[in-house]
Amino acid sequence: MLKRRKIQSGSYRLAKRTTMKKNITKTESKTDYNRLSGMKDSEINYSDIPELDEAFFKNAKIVLPEPKAAVSIRLDRDVLNWFKSQGGGYQTKINAVLKTYVKAHVH
Repeated sequence: MLKRRKIQSGSYRLAKRTTMKKNITKTESKTDYNRLSGMKDSEINYSDIPELDEAFFKNAKIVLPEPKAAVSIRLDRDVLNWFKSQGGGYQTKINAVLKTYVKAHVH
């Protein structure tokens, strides 16, 4: 459930849920977590990961995604039901379909 929280400007925004849903993945992980938890840092192979030094962090910038706009949209019931039947996040999926359409038609 989303809760409203007051921010300093006096306006309100929706706070994100802090608990995760159970069983959100469809496939079981093949990671051997027991083996990993028993490993020492010195046993981990980092050869395919570049080291991040001070120069990297000196120039690093945090890029946040643009906030989404809340809109009201009328959809055919069968379209909405199909997206809902695909599981959670149906609004995000509708947005992704529309975004792909826009990218395909922008010249």
